[in-house]
Amino acid sequence: TSGQILRELHDHSGGIRSVAFSPDGKKLASGSYDDTIRVWNLESGKSLLILRGHSDDVRRVAFGPDSKILASASADKTIRLWDLQSGTSLRELKGHTRDVLDVSINPDGSILASASADKTIRLWALTSAKMIRELKGHSGGVRSVAFSPDGKTVASGSYDATIRLWELKSGKSLRIFQGH
Repeated sequence: TSGQILRELHDHSGGIRSVAFSPDGKKLASGSYDDTIRVWNLESGKSLLILRGHSDDVRRVAFGPDSKILASASADKTIRLWDLQSGTSLRELKGHTRDVLDVSINPDGSILASASADKTIRLWALTSAKMIRELKGHSGGVRSVAFSPDGKTVASGSYDATIRLWELKSGKSLRIFQGH
């Protein structure tokens, strides 16, 4: 409430594109134009991990619900899943044809949604890294994606100035919000 800076975290060599708190509140992840992800200990301010593997800037980072897995979206058209205990890349998810702009993991940690400049949302099973479904309907790149708290609905926001709600189970577009 004081507006004072609690801590400054340094070490990326490029600008920061994304930050995310871990659900347990102990870590912060940052994705950068330097093609890396850093995972920070919030109490000490120390960099715990430097995750390398993307070949272009990291657009978004998102923790799994257990704080042990991190997903990253990149301009290299891929998504990576990272094991935060070992600091290794568990899987690389490929399929988008343009930059991946956002990722979100559902509340039970079983499904990842990715949003891309290719105008699609893809749903991935995290255990197998297989694509479950591709959601199409936006006329512009999809900039953001999020799961509802119950995990049954996916929301997507696009450069086409619409928000769409999708039923996770069927992939059906439930509603379109316009007006931006």
